[in-house]
Amino acid sequence: MPVTSAAAAAHVRPFGPDVDALRRQDPELAEILFAELERQSDGLQLIAAENFTSPAVLTALGSPLANKYAEGYPGARHHGGCEFVDVAERIAVDRAKALFGAEHANVQPHSGSSAVLAAYAALLRPGDTVLAMGLPFGGHLTHGSPANFSGRWFEFVGYGVDAESGLIDYEQIHALARTHKPKAVVCGSISYPRHIDYGAFRDIADDVGAYLIADAAHPIGLVAGGAAPNPVPYADVVCATTHKVLRGPRGGMVLCGSDLAERIDRAVFPFTQGGAQMHTIAAKAVAFGEAATPAFTTYAHKVVANARVLAEELTARGLVVTTGGTDTHLLTADTGRFGLDARTARGRLAAAGMVLDTCALPHGDVRGLRLGTAAVTTQGMGADEMARIAELFASALHADAEPGRLRTEVRELVRRFPPYPSR
Repeated sequence: MPVTSAAAAAHVRPFGPDVDALRRQDPELAEILFAELERQSDGLQLIAAENFTSPAVLTALGSPLANKYAEGYPGARHHGGCEFVDVAERIAVDRAKALFGAEHANVQPHSGSSAVLAAYAALLRPGDTVLAMGLPFGGHLTHGSPANFSGRWFEFVGYGVDAESGLIDYEQIHALARTHKPKAVVCGSISYPRHIDYGAFRDIADDVGAYLIADAAHPIGLVAGGAAPNPVPYADVVCATTHKVLRGPRGGMVLCGSDLAERIDRAVFPFTQGGAQMHTIAAKAVAFGEAATPAFTTYAHKVVANARVLAEELTARGLVVTTGGTDTHLLTADTGRFGLDARTARGRLAAAGMVLDTCALPHGDVRGLRLGTAAVTTQGMGADEMARIAELFASALHADAEPGRLRTEVRELVRRFPPYPSR
């Protein structure tokens, strides 16, 4: 897998000072790292759940903290020699609490799914009823998929969205809650492009005596930048990832009030996880620090502005954007007007150098495309580039598309905005 782009190979910055040692010791793996950097640098990364972390975050991920075993929590570890990793975790916790206005934060979950598992373990028992967004409407696997622990251990009742507007129907959810009396109500989605009314969900949960769990994996970065409503004042527990718009390392976290702090901590360790990944926790701390800056606030609002422009431009070129637009970093679209199913459309776009996902659409058993603007905004792109992306996007879906030519045009666009500019 030889690296063909000299420009990509020169971008050693994200790999840190030891990249030459890796090249000497394991050239095969070094080639893979640079090939992936080339892939990221030569195409449009439009997957809504992905972003480019900063070199500082990547440095923490590759630090000596990766060597340290640290089961337990700061001041109460099962291993010696934790005096420095304890400080790193306390910094991450304190920054997360300040960033989101939470009384307690657990930064040890290895993923968003691990965070949700911990929330369920803290609040529920096997067999309890849970009300969550149904998978055909944008619910996550942890919202009751039979292939996931959630669907095997709990009785899930799924709610959907209005078939015409694609918007959450809060009256329907309230009626379902009164009928099924769930132990917990989960609000959150992997593909809902509008803001969620956490106050309305709080009222529904209170009416039936249920816990409210907010799965905020997608919007939490926008929350950090003041570009989306904060679920923390409303939810009993907030589960989130630290990547996506938040632009940190791949991982999860749980936010809650002090009344549930001990239950959440015990649900993470020792119930669902073992040793904490201290290099990742340090990288989370770096990302939380970055997210507390005015520059990140500007970034978060620009992500939303770019998504809205992209939605408008795609609509003007014949795609049907669900809910008529977006309030967030993501949008979903139906490619039916092009005579294409979502999987075929995704393949044509990939051939042209545009990487994105498919997702369920709200109007029946149909799949569409899900794309986001977090990564391209990190690269510095703005409204003009969103219009150009929409043009390339629509061109790739036409029957007479020339993928080779389009890939060249995509590469020319992206190389003006490298994710990791060389020194």
